[in-house]
Amino acid sequence: MTVSGSGGELSAGLPLIACYGGTFDPVHNGHLQAAEEVFERAHCREVRLIPCHVPPHRGTPMAPAAARRAMLELALAGSVRLRVDARELARVGPSYTIDTLVSLREEVGDEVALGWVIGADAVAELGTWRNWRRLPELAHLLLLDRPGYVLPQRGPVARLLAPRLTTDVSDLHARPAGRVWCVGQTPLAVSATAVREALAAGRSVAHLLPLPVWAYIKQQRLYGYDQGPGHEAESE
Repeated sequence: MTVSGSGGELSAGLPLIACYGGTFDPVHNGHLQAAEEVFERAHCREVRLIPCHVPPHRGTPMAPAAARRAMLELALAGSVRLRVDARELARVGPSYTIDTLVSLREEVGDEVALGWVIGADAVAELGTWRNWRRLPELAHLLLLDRPGYVLPQRGPVARLLAPRLTTDVSDLHARPAGRVWCVGQTPLAVSATAVREALAAGRSVAHLLPLPVWAYIKQQRLYGYDQGPGHEAESE
C-alpha cells in the first residue's frame, strides 16, 4: 500500500473519516492543530469536528450550543480538510459517543473507515463511557498524546486496547474499524480552560484563537469578556 506524499487518503484501501468530538468551549488553535495533524498523519478523507450538546462526564459548557457551533464554523470556514458535524447538537439528552458512532456508521456504511479522536488523558476514563466496549466495533480509536499520560497497563480498558494497538497507519485503511493508533501530534500549550480564564480577566486571546473566533467572542461578550474603559487598545 503506497502512501501519498501530501496528506489525504492512501492510494489503496478504505477512505478514512476521523471524528473529533468535544465541547469546543471555545475552539482554539490547539484543537485545530490537532485536527490538522490527524488529517495529515492518518491520511484522512476529512476530519469532522463534532460539538457536544450535553457532556455526560463534565459540566455544562459556558457558551450555548449555537455559539459554540458558530465559532467552529468561523474557525473552519474555507477549509477543505476540516468540517463541522452538528449531529450531537440536534439530539436531546447526553451526547454519548456510542450513539454518535452508530449514527455515523449508518450514514457511511462499511466502505468507509471511521476514526474517533480521543485524548490520552480521557482513555483512563474510557471504562465509564456508555457501551464503551462496542466502540472498536464502530471505529478506530485515534489517540492524541497528552503530557504525563500513558495508556492503562492493566484492567478492562487495557485488555480492550492492547490487542488492537498498531503503529502502521495502513491498518486504519485496511478495515472499517477496530484498531487503536497513536497520532503522535506536536504539543501546543493552550487549553479551553486557560482561554476562558484569560477572557474572564479581560485579556486578549488573539494569539490563541482564529481571529474570526476572537472577533465573535468580543462581539457576543462571551466568557465574561468585557473590554471596557481602562483596557488598553488591542493590536491584532
